[in-house]
Amino acid sequence: MNYTCMSRDELLLEKEKLQKEYDEYAKSGLNINMTRGKPCTEQLDITEGILSVMQKNEDCFTDKGFDCRNYGLVDGLDDAKKMFSPIIGVPWDQIIIGGNSSLNLMYDAMARCMLYGVYGGNGPWLRQEKVKFLCPVPGYDRHFAICESLGVEMINVPLLSDGPDMDVVEELIKDEAVKGIWCVPKYSNPTGTTYSEKTVKRLACMKPASKDFRIFWDNAYAVHDLYEDEKDELLDILPECEKAGNANLVFIFASTSKISFPGSGVSCIGASRENIDHIKSIMQMQTIGHDKMNMLRHVKFFKNADGIKEFMKKHADILRPKFEVCEKVLSEKLSGLGIASWTKPLGGYFVSLDVLDGCAKRVVSLAKEAGVVMTDAGATFPYHNDPKDNNMRIAPSFPPVSELETGMYVLCTCVKLASVEKLLEK
Repeated sequence: MNYTCMSRDELLLEKEKLQKEYDEYAKSGLNINMTRGKPCTEQLDITEGILSVMQKNEDCFTDKGFDCRNYGLVDGLDDAKKMFSPIIGVPWDQIIIGGNSSLNLMYDAMARCMLYGVYGGNGPWLRQEKVKFLCPVPGYDRHFAICESLGVEMINVPLLSDGPDMDVVEELIKDEAVKGIWCVPKYSNPTGTTYSEKTVKRLACMKPASKDFRIFWDNAYAVHDLYEDEKDELLDILPECEKAGNANLVFIFASTSKISFPGSGVSCIGASRENIDHIKSIMQMQTIGHDKMNMLRHVKFFKNADGIKEFMKKHADILRPKFEVCEKVLSEKLSGLGIASWTKPLGGYFVSLDVLDGCAKRVVSLAKEAGVVMTDAGATFPYHNDPKDNNMRIAPSFPPVSELETGMYVLCTCVKLASVEKLLEK
């Protein structure tokens, strides 16, 4: 029965039943971590072969004879660039290879903008009166943390089923203080949204008031499909920017963090030739180069982009049952109650759950007390401020399937209990 149609007496009876159910979970000693999108042990194990592709000195040379043990190549190995090129839709010689984290490259990119400005821009952002960034919400908490740490003001933009609300974006970029927008264009964190072709083209054709404006295109889940016969397709943005005369508008990021080992993968940034040359000119003062031995390990293990895509089918086989458990339990326990809605993504690492307004923090608190730790409510919004307090991120990848199923049942009980409490307040 729809909770929102229940009488007060019916709600009181339901609360009593749910409290007993919750108390049973709370005293069972659960310890289930669903906080972040961490690959599970089984996912890490399938990459074991990367540890043995280089065993002797002669293995440390590229096909062109470069010794990866030594200094040099500030922008990384050409073969690593060629591996990423088809994945991010950028010519290989317009890519820089970084360390294990694309987050590191994104932070560096933002810090460079603050200290040096961008190619063809108005100088360092730090010297400008105000710096604002557009943040599609719900979104990725670490993007927001970068802005907050550097004093960049964030503006919420609704994330729709086909990407950010472009009517809102196109109005906001009339403000010269707006310097950019965060985008996770495929299987977005946390909703699983993939930007439509129309949205990508509208982004590429934008004419912001600021010459400094950049799209930070975090293509973290470019090859993270769950289903081989049903997957989202994303239009490459750089060619669209070039067609619109906006070649310098976008920075594109990706990594192998959820492909090989998250703690020791490789990352990349791709952009126009002018942008890349500008970045390299500054990088040369920052580093002599990232870990080329690790780049070479990845090239030897995966060979090329097709090798990565084939390998990702193994990840999908491990992750798919976990997403199906989430859908099964959510449908079984929350459908028809009028208190929750959720996404059913075709890839990525998260499920986004919306509950009754004013309930998300209470749900997370109840779950934690029962031994199921979730991402903090509000984390999917800038400044940890979800104005409706209704969005939650479910990260099903790390727990074993049996633990995940238990955790989902606990979560659903918490959602129902918090909802009944909220309805009884009226």
